[in-house]
Amino acid sequence: MLYYLYNLKEHFVLFNLLRYITFRSAYAALTSLLITFLFGKWFIAYMRRKNFGERISKYLNDTHGEKEGTPSMGGVIMLVSLVISTLLWAIPSNRFIKYLLFMAVYMGLLGMIDDLIKMRRGDGIRPITKLTGQIVPCLIIGILLVIHPVREGFSTMTSLLFLKNTFLNLGYLYLPFIMLVVIGTTNAVNLTDGLDGLAIGLSGIIAGAFIVISYFAGHSKIANYLNILYIDGAGEIAVFLSAFLGSAIGFLWFNTHPAEIFMGDTGSLMIGGILGLASVLIKQELVFFIVSGMFVIETLSVIIQVGSFKMRRKRVFLMAPIHHHFQKLGWPETKVVVRFWIMGIMFALLGISTLKIR
Repeated sequence: MLYYLYNLKEHFVLFNLLRYITFRSAYAALTSLLITFLFGKWFIAYMRRKNFGERISKYLNDTHGEKEGTPSMGGVIMLVSLVISTLLWAIPSNRFIKYLLFMAVYMGLLGMIDDLIKMRRGDGIRPITKLTGQIVPCLIIGILLVIHPVREGFSTMTSLLFLKNTFLNLGYLYLPFIMLVVIGTTNAVNLTDGLDGLAIGLSGIIAGAFIVISYFAGHSKIANYLNILYIDGAGEIAVFLSAFLGSAIGFLWFNTHPAEIFMGDTGSLMIGGILGLASVLIKQELVFFIVSGMFVIETLSVIIQVGSFKMRRKRVFLMAPIHHHFQKLGWPETKVVVRFWIMGIMFALLGISTLKIR
């Protein structure tokens, strides 16, 4: 909303800064960071008073038993700071902002319901109900993107890697493709959220990469120089993701080892939803696959482990997801987390570099 103060630039020259996406992105990150710090302390204390704590699986008692009862639903902290900061610094009338806010709030609420049920009954929402709930926003936004494409003539297309101005037309498979990207990301974040700071750190790295990519996609000169699809208004996605990055850094303050709070499904569903959708809105889903390489590896480790056990009755890893495998090898939790972050940064840089390798 502060963007509209730009019209007062003739009376006070500093208001002219509000026209710049880079300026608003920086302050969106700072605002959400400060809100997270302030709201986070109160929320953690509230969750402790209510005894809303995490239940640790019996399979993890040897390495994570001491975390039993740690407050969960920390995604609420990020969601509140993200929404407030976005409304302040982004252009609310921008349709990409509307889509992202809808996805964030919807997925956050769905995850919150799941977390609350888990705390009361221990089993959460039924898997089929949860999956159906995740399909709904993907379907709504997907249909809107087909009817009102981000750029005329590209409604059901996605950009291909390493090829200049070359796109794959998915046709009727476009809606299932959006669901695969978004829902796949939510599940990947959920699987990765097994060590203090791991999932939120990787999410922040991915968001940082897509702040850059979405800014490029929304800047006509840079997009033309890089031979990527220019999408008018996509620069505002950078403001939204900057707000998320600020909330992620703020949450990491409380989630770093030993964690004072876990994000829960409230956080993992929200994060997966907005990161996956951001890649869909700028037609860079395949680049997103590379940037989120650590999430892909975590997911594949579970698929490989389950598939191997069902077919061969043998396990490939000591435990899946793969971060637990390294714990079983004797790596301290903090070493696993930091090394996975380093790998995440490498994947992010690799993904960004593909924009030029064409």
